[in-house]
Amino acid sequence: MAITVRKASESDIDLIAQAILESSRSGKNIGLFDLVFNTSDEELLLGHLKRLALTTTKSYCHFSNFFIAMSGGTSVGTICGYEPRIATHEIFSKALEEIGFDETYHERIAAYLLCEGEVDNKTFVLDFMLVKPEFKSIDVYKELIGKSMLTARLKGYRKVQTSIEIGSAENELIFKKLGFEMIDEKRSEYYKEQFDRAGIMRLQMLL
Repeated sequence: MAITVRKASESDIDLIAQAILESSRSGKNIGLFDLVFNTSDEELLLGHLKRLALTTTKSYCHFSNFFIAMSGGTSVGTICGYEPRIATHEIFSKALEEIGFDETYHERIAAYLLCEGEVDNKTFVLDFMLVKPEFKSIDVYKELIGKSMLTARLKGYRKVQTSIEIGSAENELIFKKLGFEMIDEKRSEYYKEQFDRAGIMRLQMLL
């Protein structure tokens, strides 16, 4: 299966919204964006996420941060790669405000904020990776992550990080197989109570 990777466009918005939702839930019934938007209705969530990915304000969820893996003219997967020094929490809040949501979401995601790792301005971040079930192979993941890391290098970064929930065995295996190493983890009973996972681990690769 020949895989090519390209920058996302507005026409990829359905896949991008699905990736944000599924990645944030990571096999659970509830994820970060269920709390941000205060609903678990999938149709509503996907609608909100599409609008969020298309805002004038370029948060880390903006479509321009995504890459799309293609095979035979079909979109088979996606990944987000962004610069946290640019796509800050403030920018995220501004993008949410643009689609009609205020900062009261902070209270609902308190457990997540307890376990979120701090990323310095010299680090490029990967997030929201999704490969369609029928196309899952290490080659697709390798191409998506490889293209993201090339972009990071071209922007002058020497470190790439991603965060996954402790217990997300599949994602942990994929990233470690491709050369990432765990650098830290944060655990919280509050997080476990809310998300049924022990906390969040960070994985890093030096470029």
